[in-house]
Amino acid sequence: QVQLVESGGGLVQPGGSLRLSCAASGFTFSDYAIGWYRQAPGKDREPVATITRTGGTANWGDSVKGRFTISRDNSKNTIYLQMSSLKPEDTALYYCYVTLLGRGYWGQGTQVTVSS
Repeated sequence: QVQLVESGGGLVQPGGSLRLSCAASGFTFSDYAIGWYRQAPGKDREPVATITRTGGTANWGDSVKGRFTISRDNSKNTIYLQMSSLKPEDTALYYCYVTLLGRGYWGQGTQVTVSS
């Protein structure tokens, strides 16, 4: 079955960096675009970025442009989110997401907390 497993979250000080990973299984990873979303407490889930199957990027949230970088390694069935210059407002549960044949799949999320 389709599985998306996020990791790499944690507590970081403002201005710091983190790299999130999302390991995928259960489908032909290299054939699909895949994305990151996040949800802060009391807020709606919002898109962060999407990476196409060929490595193009799209759908950047305005609040993260220039600070976050999305990438993928098709040999490892994994996507990454490199986050820099982190701000307290980046605190959220970060999820990866893929749509397969019209059905969406989410991982369980990894918590990122930005605080001094």
